[in-house]
Amino acid sequence: MSSDSTSPMVRRAFLEQIGRLSLGTAAVAGLSAPAIGTQESQPQKRWQPVSDRKVRVGIVGYGVCRFGAAFGFQDHPNVEIVAVSDLIPERREGLMKACRCGKSYESLEVLVQDPKIEAVFVATDAPSHARHCMEVLNHGKHVLSAVPAVFGSIEQAEQLLEAVRQTGRKYMMAETSCYRPDCYAMRQIYRAGGFGRLVYSEGEYYHWSVAQIGSFKEWRVGLPPLWYPTHSTAYYVGVTGKRFTWVSCLGFKGAKESFQPGANQYDNPFTDEVALFQTSEGGSSRMLMCKGVHSLVVEQGRVFGEKGWMDGTEYQGAVKDLPDITRPALPPGVAAGGHGGSHGYLTDEFITSILQNREPLVDIYEALALTVPGIVAHQSALKNGERLQIPQYDRPQT
Repeated sequence: MSSDSTSPMVRRAFLEQIGRLSLGTAAVAGLSAPAIGTQESQPQKRWQPVSDRKVRVGIVGYGVCRFGAAFGFQDHPNVEIVAVSDLIPERREGLMKACRCGKSYESLEVLVQDPKIEAVFVATDAPSHARHCMEVLNHGKHVLSAVPAVFGSIEQAEQLLEAVRQTGRKYMMAETSCYRPDCYAMRQIYRAGGFGRLVYSEGEYYHWSVAQIGSFKEWRVGLPPLWYPTHSTAYYVGVTGKRFTWVSCLGFKGAKESFQPGANQYDNPFTDEVALFQTSEGGSSRMLMCKGVHSLVVEQGRVFGEKGWMDGTEYQGAVKDLPDITRPALPPGVAAGGHGGSHGYLTDEFITSILQNREPLVDIYEALALTVPGIVAHQSALKNGERLQIPQYDRPQT
């Protein structure tokens, strides 16, 4: 349903910046991450199918990022794309072609009524993610959502969580940092005890753009930076599965026109926000989202624990017997894709969780733990760094 709009010049500048994002991360973190749309070299592993069943999928949204087709559903051997949708007819046609699908609907609200569809990828505008996901869930279908899970609203987080619990359908958020090579490696080593408790961690998302990126109803214009926190917060929550408990955040009032008084719908003055979180392990975590640092487009993180630390994919520490930190093989024909080669892995994780009837890696609890702390952090920045408590969303005890 996305109808983000932008001129060819702005779109080209945006795509050039995204390409530099992957290359910039490689340079900073010592990785060989591809730009969006490229196939990374696969590790020497063989993909093992868990079923020969095809999950019947609907895809919604083909805006400026073209994410509806960028995550490789159309190439997954366990997927049948039943139908697609976008509000704009030309984009709807483009999504049909990209996904090799012969059926489309004029809106998500119509698509979810198709009884053949059992799962939906919501790649729409960020303010609509939670509402669209609840619509999908309430029609008895599983859902994968682009980030963030909710948009600046804790009440919306509670409503989304309740919809997941009430319907019993699977919810997953497609947080790309969780499957970047460095974050994936950190998670494997953390689970194996290679870090112990984390004393300190950092997550950084710098997203400079030459021109304003187009968006549906201009939702990107003046966006509070840490309402879009998950590329950073994944470098703690996505590594440990633990939680942020308190936050103090400071904002920077940059010179960009869209952040001047009265220039955006959020009354947000900050181009950049840097938050210091207390963690449930007793450690500290610095997470930021910056739009004002000239020409820098990078997603990266570092973790420092009692037994070891990592910056990039090289572990330094006391533990010698480490697990395999290379990512699993992807299905034949499925590209690793963009954002550090994470897209294909997110799609495979979502589809496999349905086939195996298990919770996906970034389920509703992880999604809210990645997203909501940024909302509270922005509130703190508006209060000159006042220390605020972060609401917790706990899994039911089994």
